[in-house]
Amino acid sequence: MNITKENIDALNAVVKVDIVAEDYKDKVTEVLNDYRKKANIPGFRKGHVPMGMVKKQYGKSVMIDEVNKLLQESLNKFLVEEKLDILGNPLPIVKDDFSWDTDQFSFEFELGLAPEFDVDLKGKNKIKEYKIVATDELIDKEVENIQTRYGKLIAQEVAEEHSNVTGTFVNEEKGINKKSTFLVNDLKGKKNEKKLIGAKAGDVIELDTKKLFEEDFKLQQVLGVSNEDAKDLDVKVTFTVEEVNKTELAELDQDLFDKLFADGSVKTVTELKDKIKEDAEKQFQQQADQQLLNAVTEHLIENTKFDLPETFLQKWLQTAGEKELTLDEAKEEYTKSEKGLRYQLIEGKIMKDNGINLEYAELLDYAKGFIKAQMAQFGNMNPEEEELNNIAGRVLSNQEEAQRLQTQLLSQKLLGFFKENMKFKSKEVSYEDFIKEVYK
Repeated sequence: MNITKENIDALNAVVKVDIVAEDYKDKVTEVLNDYRKKANIPGFRKGHVPMGMVKKQYGKSVMIDEVNKLLQESLNKFLVEEKLDILGNPLPIVKDDFSWDTDQFSFEFELGLAPEFDVDLKGKNKIKEYKIVATDELIDKEVENIQTRYGKLIAQEVAEEHSNVTGTFVNEEKGINKKSTFLVNDLKGKKNEKKLIGAKAGDVIELDTKKLFEEDFKLQQVLGVSNEDAKDLDVKVTFTVEEVNKTELAELDQDLFDKLFADGSVKTVTELKDKIKEDAEKQFQQQADQQLLNAVTEHLIENTKFDLPETFLQKWLQTAGEKELTLDEAKEEYTKSEKGLRYQLIEGKIMKDNGINLEYAELLDYAKGFIKAQMAQFGNMNPEEEELNNIAGRVLSNQEEAQRLQTQLLSQKLLGFFKENMKFKSKEVSYEDFIKEVYK
């Protein structure tokens, strides 16, 4: 057997595999002998079927099977030994004059080669890194939310601006019949508020769903409709008032602090606000980190220039999925996936050049930390190590779940690497300004 590679250009090559009878005949004979031992053919005792009959019936199919096995094993071994960094999979070149009615075969495969390039982490254009701070206004609002959650409901005769109103929304045409509770001042606009202020149990009020609430999710919640329906819903609904209550805010005293923090770590309103600020900014940091990782990804894709074997990849995409694609469909798919492929190559280059990798022990520890945090939410603050190991083992045995955790952990490691090795423009913003700037 002989395998050779011919480079077409820097990104494309052809591998030729020549196979002769000596390469596969012993294996074919071995398989046919095994068939002969097991064959049940009328007129012959088991194991005594003439080899000529076995060859006639099975010889060609066995030969084809063994040649294909040898071809695949030899090609894979060649790619590994030659350390060829390929994209996609080798594509067989179909020959019109190919025939299995011979004992010598020649196969050719197209290869798409990964490009060689360098990644510059010290670019001139600095990426913006956000530090999101919890403003006094946000903290004060969260304090009021806490007081509301732990406050007392007091029945009212008529609704006021800050009343909780419970009732049923109905629109027969859209199949809406939903009992809900909401704050009067959650409604958008003074016109809608005025319709509710002064309302009492038994009153029936007609409302327009369009611009009823500031957020679509609130309309979805109170009407019991899908997110998609809530976006463009513009109908009239009747709202029958059933209850009107007002929340008497809980006192900011030690009793409330102990309900919130059982360890007694909060004894004053100032300490409560400090805790809220700390917790909020931890959550904000996760969002800021994700935004930074997204920005670095876009920056690297835009500023790391290299060519790809585009024609080869489009041909490969035609047969890579469950459904075969037309060339036009494959070109469209390539356009959609090109950016992701480019970052995959950039990420791989960064990891290889800087010794960034994931060990199973790291993934196991990460999974255990994730599980421990979930268990803490249900009151199990100190699970046994053996229990954590068993649960983590089961989680990681699920390939899909293991891949999800691996992706998260790798993102964390890469983000840490970028923070250490790249320079950013730091900007301190409120959460509201962060949302406006990043998701405008």
